[in-house]
Amino acid sequence: MGIDKPRLTRETLKVLGALMSCPRDDVSGADIGRVTNLLSGTLYPILLRLEKARWVESSWEVEDPHELGRPRRRFYRLTALGMKNAQLAFLEVTSTIRGLAWA
Repeated sequence: MGIDKPRLTRETLKVLGALMSCPRDDVSGADIGRVTNLLSGTLYPILLRLEKARWVESSWEVEDPHELGRPRRRFYRLTALGMKNAQLAFLEVTSTIRGLAWA
């Protein structure tokens, strides 16, 4: 996987914020979609870019989907690198907004 820095769009910041709100938990893509109000066509490419940049790691649930009566879920979690970079990204956004306050 590559280590390119992902684009920090508004939608990407929403995804990072959702993951930062529960940093020690694995969060399903569906739950991230509900929290961020992003459609799957927007959400999953963002998660893929974050994973390629090593900001996020993912894993499939181990339970049998047939026994659960639903499709198998993929879970996402911020890595230490992802948490550090997400915090820096939010600090940058905050300082930019503060810098515009004089306008």
